[in-house]
Amino acid sequence: MLVKTFGSAVYGIEAITITIEVNISGGNIYYAIVGLPDNAVRESWQRIESALTTNSFRMPRQRIIVNMAPADIKKEGSSYDLTIATAILAASGQINFEELDKYLIMGELSLDGGLQPIKGALSIAIQARKDGFKGFILPKQNAREAAIVNDLEVYGVENIKEVAGFFNGDIDLPREVVNTREEFYNSLCNYDSDFSEVKGQENIKRALEIAAAGGHNVILIGPPGAGKTMLARRLPSILPPLSLYESLETTKIHSVAGKLSAADALVTIRPFRSPHHTISDVALVGGGGNPQPGEISLAHNGVLFLDELPEFKRSALEVMRQPLEERKVTISRAKFSVDYPSSFMLVASMNPCPCGYYNHPEKECICPPGMVQKYLSKISGPLLDRIDLHVEVTPVNFNELASDRLAEKSEDIRERVIKAREVQIARFGTRPDLHANAQMSPQMVRDLCKISAAGQNLLKKAMEKLGLSARAYDRILKVSRTIADLAGSEDIQIEHLAEAIQFRSLDREGWAG
Repeated sequence: MLVKTFGSAVYGIEAITITIEVNISGGNIYYAIVGLPDNAVRESWQRIESALTTNSFRMPRQRIIVNMAPADIKKEGSSYDLTIATAILAASGQINFEELDKYLIMGELSLDGGLQPIKGALSIAIQARKDGFKGFILPKQNAREAAIVNDLEVYGVENIKEVAGFFNGDIDLPREVVNTREEFYNSLCNYDSDFSEVKGQENIKRALEIAAAGGHNVILIGPPGAGKTMLARRLPSILPPLSLYESLETTKIHSVAGKLSAADALVTIRPFRSPHHTISDVALVGGGGNPQPGEISLAHNGVLFLDELPEFKRSALEVMRQPLEERKVTISRAKFSVDYPSSFMLVASMNPCPCGYYNHPEKECICPPGMVQKYLSKISGPLLDRIDLHVEVTPVNFNELASDRLAEKSEDIRERVIKAREVQIARFGTRPDLHANAQMSPQMVRDLCKISAAGQNLLKKAMEKLGLSARAYDRILKVSRTIADLAGSEDIQIEHLAEAIQFRSLDREGWAG
């Protein structure tokens, strides 16, 4: 008897519906799976047989052929176990098959018939609704994640017995229901840390406010213990809240990577990813034999923090250059390619030298001559070119640390950032793909960042006297445009330019001795 069930394959962050055809016919025992399955799919026979027999079902001792269509797409992973097992039960007459074509079924089976979570449940649920399925049956651990898709009945199950009982009409599975908008707004901007906890460092907070307002990449340079990591971790708390679209897009990426817990339905706060400096190129950017999103995609719509930037492998940093510009990464293989979004703010930190105390107000640097420049040269010019703000972080003195005065809350800073972003969105009204000054092209910089003759003179003198490189020109204009937006000024004033110029420390000749 021939029976069809439906599963799904995830490529990139999108899903494709897969038809599982099971034909049971007379003859000697013979099991076969065709349709480009990988080893994990082929191994499903042992899991399925154990799950069925453990739960008092019969594994047919006949000729069983499983076809996974379309046959030209590679099927990977163990999440087809439940799809195949359900089809075998229906084809052997152990469950009713009349309603099978209305449901998409996915799940990895344990030997006792229990279900393990799958990856990409949100992407699969979205595609199931597009394809007109009535419902989606999947492991209970993924049910909340899939239930944020409206107009789709989602049923979370714990073992194969529940699935069989559901199709036989013996049990009524409870439908998983999530109020997407309520879930989204209830936990919006629910951050664990706040800028009010940071003592002193007002100039650094100002720099991070500018970075957040314009979506600018920033590097923090300072001695150990100056607060670089503490400041960076609080940056997401002053970024504008995620929109519902951004939240869904971010959740899809984390779902595909298997980073969502059973309690999570949506990613409602901006991601903050902080990989260790020993990370590989593939783990940072994404890829692998079975392509998975890397850290830059997991940081999509959020912040990627690279602590101790010079300690990262040069090759890992260099492969990040193109995604920084294009805000997406393409993983190409011989037969297919997938795109992962990677629109993130890069925040990096570093010591000014190997010992960490170059230019320190109190401690003496013990590095030999030339060592500071050698240390800084670990960061390539093209990568540094993509960082708009260079911020020197100085240690906090005792009086500020011991002070009981509360600093400004993240909420107050975020309000100013949101107002500045609204100005930018209105300015880029004809370009819905642009939402921050950092994304402006060189031509847009010329059109939208016009400065007066006095401003041109100031910028010329700064480039000559401070030895600023040519690459700093556009960066200064973009940052000054953001400062003007924060100040509510339609035009870029001289004071906005002056403030932007001071954020080009690493471009100054002689900065490193």
